Amino acid sequence: MSRKDLLPDAGPVLSLRAALYRACRDYKSSGISGVALDMGIDADALGKRINPKDNRLIPLEWVEEILMFTRDERLLAALVRPAGAIAFTPQPVPATKPALKALGKMLEEEGKFVGSLHAGADDGRWEAHEVADLEYHARLLIGQVLGIVAGARQAMEEGVDHG
Repeated sequence: MSRKDLLPDAGPVLSLRAALYRACRDYKSSGISGVALDMGIDADALGKRINPKDNRLIPLEWVEEILMFTRDERLLAALVRPAGAIAFTPQPVPATKPALKALGKMLEEEGKFVGSLHAGADDGRWEAHEVADLEYHARLLIGQVLGIVAGARQAMEEGVDHG
């Protein structure tokens, strides 16, 4: 199989087929062949199906397996973007007393930030930079909360006492 990159300089927003291609191509150190091996299918067949310049149908089971093996954020984003959703994979953080206190402090600071955006709400016109700021802070907050939840779940499953 060719090692030529079929999507040079792909930006952060990818179509589903382009995201499948990138996820497989960038998989660990073995690329498309490694994904095909993990899936138990022929590497050439996978390469042809995910080729961004091809229009062959990709079995839904393959999409699920590619996502399961690669856990690629770009692919996750491409799957949920058409529904106007945002995909987020939390990074586990130990659910300790200091982490929960830090979350409380962050909630307080983020509350102040959101309160400072009253100008957008007052005139009923949100500007692009205001929405971008709000999205940025929302992702920080969501990431922190989900990270602590994931850490608590991980500790519960491992039977670890963090607090």
